[in-house]
Amino acid sequence: MRRIEVHLRRGETCDLVLAAIRHYDPVDFSIVEPQQEDRLVINVLVRNSKSQKLVDVIQAALEDESDWRLNVIGIDVSLPRLKSEEEATESRNTQAIREEIVNDIDKGAVLDRDFVILVVLSTVVAAIGMNSGSVAGVIGAMVIAPLLGPILAFAMGAALGQGELLSSAAKTLGVGVAVAFVSAFALAFVIDVDLAQTELTSRAEVRLDSLALALAAGGAAALSVAKGQNSGLVGVMVAAALLPPGAAIGLFAGVGEVALAARAGLLLTLNVACLVLAALLTFRLRKIRPRSWLEQQNATRAVRINLASWAVLLVLSAVLIVYFDLGEKISFGA
Repeated sequence: MRRIEVHLRRGETCDLVLAAIRHYDPVDFSIVEPQQEDRLVINVLVRNSKSQKLVDVIQAALEDESDWRLNVIGIDVSLPRLKSEEEATESRNTQAIREEIVNDIDKGAVLDRDFVILVVLSTVVAAIGMNSGSVAGVIGAMVIAPLLGPILAFAMGAALGQGELLSSAAKTLGVGVAVAFVSAFALAFVIDVDLAQTELTSRAEVRLDSLALALAAGGAAALSVAKGQNSGLVGVMVAAALLPPGAAIGLFAGVGEVALAARAGLLLTLNVACLVLAALLTFRLRKIRPRSWLEQQNATRAVRINLASWAVLLVLSAVLIVYFDLGEKISFGA
């Protein structure tokens, strides 16, 4: 259940908003008169299954107005409990509304000093962990890596056709990968890189299980966010597909192993493609789309372009594997 709070001016628009609220059969609603003149506050308790539609209708009714605000507040507990059949319906329709999802994702895609610092620290930990054969070190690095946000933001930007979100997410992800490379490259001149460590050299192998991990991580992360659940643990899976190969590129390049660095770069590229594809398809399957018809058409076009682009990238990567004889390091099994 959610509480929708609408602040607006008195007038005909109020009647439209109240008609929409009554149409979607709220659990309860009330009208409050604040101290400001010619103002109203409408508080609505609405079931999760109807909250997105009601928010969209209210926004459509108010889009020509300039002085209004709509707040959406989640409710953890409401007593007395709904009837058993209503609770069953609510559990099946538990999903964050579009605005909640975008708000959460947008925060994770911010490129700031903290993001850069976390990427540097997680890269150093991952690089040292791989070089020493410490699985615990690699896992610890993935816990603190902030790479989930830009991946989900890119997929959400494509799903909603929001070019600004797409570009900001791409910028954040690109900077993150570049910072990871530079950090690992510099670290290669400080430590003795051990090319006998399988934790490190395995990042130069393109394996089906690695790609499956990336696909599963992208889908699970998008589903967790769509359902309004904590995606922190899923973020570790996403970081597992990005951070180790990103750090390995820098280490290999730092010791002059260009071929190994190229293979690690190929693995990173394939993992990014799989993550974005899985997240994008999950958002579409969860029917996370823009509100207006025109925006939906633009979003559909953006989704098709992105799907085609990432699919072409996967095909080109496969061609590179065969043409440049990278197959010697390709493993399709354990």
